[in-house]
Amino acid sequence: MENKNDPKTINAWAMFDWANSAYNLVITSTIFPAYYAAITVTKEHGDQVTFLGHRFVNTALADYVLAAAYMVVVLLLPILTSIADYKGNKKNYMQLFTWIGGIACCGLYFFKLDTLELGMLCFALAAIGYCSGAVFYNSYLPQIATLDQQDRVSAKGFTYGYIGSVLLQVICFVFVLKPDLFGITDASFPARLSFLLVGLWWIGFAQIPFARLPKGQPNTTKVYDSVIKGGFQELGHVWHNIQQMPVLKRYLSAFFFYSMGVQTVMLVATGFAAKVLHLADAELIATILIIQLVAIAGAALMSRLSSIYGNIKVLMGVVLIWIGVCIAAYLTQNKVQFYILAVVVGMVMGGIQSLSRSTYSKYLPQNITDTAAYFSFYDVTEKLAIVIGLFTFGFVESLTNNMRNSALVLTIFFIVGLVLLALLLRMPKQNLEDLPA
Repeated sequence: MENKNDPKTINAWAMFDWANSAYNLVITSTIFPAYYAAITVTKEHGDQVTFLGHRFVNTALADYVLAAAYMVVVLLLPILTSIADYKGNKKNYMQLFTWIGGIACCGLYFFKLDTLELGMLCFALAAIGYCSGAVFYNSYLPQIATLDQQDRVSAKGFTYGYIGSVLLQVICFVFVLKPDLFGITDASFPARLSFLLVGLWWIGFAQIPFARLPKGQPNTTKVYDSVIKGGFQELGHVWHNIQQMPVLKRYLSAFFFYSMGVQTVMLVATGFAAKVLHLADAELIATILIIQLVAIAGAALMSRLSSIYGNIKVLMGVVLIWIGVCIAAYLTQNKVQFYILAVVVGMVMGGIQSLSRSTYSKYLPQNITDTAAYFSFYDVTEKLAIVIGLFTFGFVESLTNNMRNSALVLTIFFIVGLVLLALLLRMPKQNLEDLPA
């Protein structure tokens, strides 16, 4: 393993965020949700679609498909991270899921209303590729950066991701808004071309970290009867160890609850704006671009504030803002109010993700070698939270036929997370490791 804090290794690591964040912006946040909403609303059936012989509200279907994809990740990752830790080949899995996600995005080029099943399959596979690759990517953080540099390095990854995704988004933005400049007459082509470009961008730029990052460190002391059993035994082993770390255990509980809200808001925001406020595609894309640009500053700001006030206090402040965001979404009535809300979301979006990752990394024993297993546990925690959050959001919308009610319900998750963070501060000093600046 190379020396920690090597600038070339850190920059290469951050380029993975540059590569795969294009998926997060174009597919989960902007063009795909707008395109999906446009093609699945018809005069004959309204917002109802038929999927595998069953009728669904279009946005609820997308929520359910994503939730199912994340559930697959939850079941798959313990097995793969166990293999990765044993063989020391976690970079190979980063590569595998990059190809799965990238090819799935390219497959969305063929997505139209009459190929709904294919489109949803590619949508799910892209999510699986993105989430699974990110686990192995995150697990490099304690290996490439010392404790005092992990907030900065984590924020750098998110910053690279925001910049890279915005660059591709601008390129796609030109095709979507000015198709006549390129002689495009098929109204669906600009969006579908954007999905293809995301896949190529993702696979292409990921080759930079793949060329630089170390393969991993094998741990041949672990012997299991089978790979599948071993994977879940490894997860159980991590959970057993976490029981001996009261601070980390309490932090993960808080993270679990506030992640239900954070990740759900980020995944449904565009659909909410399109369906409830009737924003046009151009307005949606412009809004998300604003969010991404503000998020660059937000990630850096949270890193700076954490060095002054400590990670937990800053996280508490950010969760409070998220509670305000959900209440404001319920009350928002016009575009101007939504734009203001978008700026606030951007400021706290990158910050809470970056700070959550580095806080977890700091609470880990710094001499562990099986980082993939520990970050698998972190990711399983987050993905289970997303499954519950998305299912709750989609279920409340289906029940009440109003997405505003779904947004309001998310405040419950944030409030529980806030209380747990507050309790974390009150833990006895001898059990609470001070987070270094």
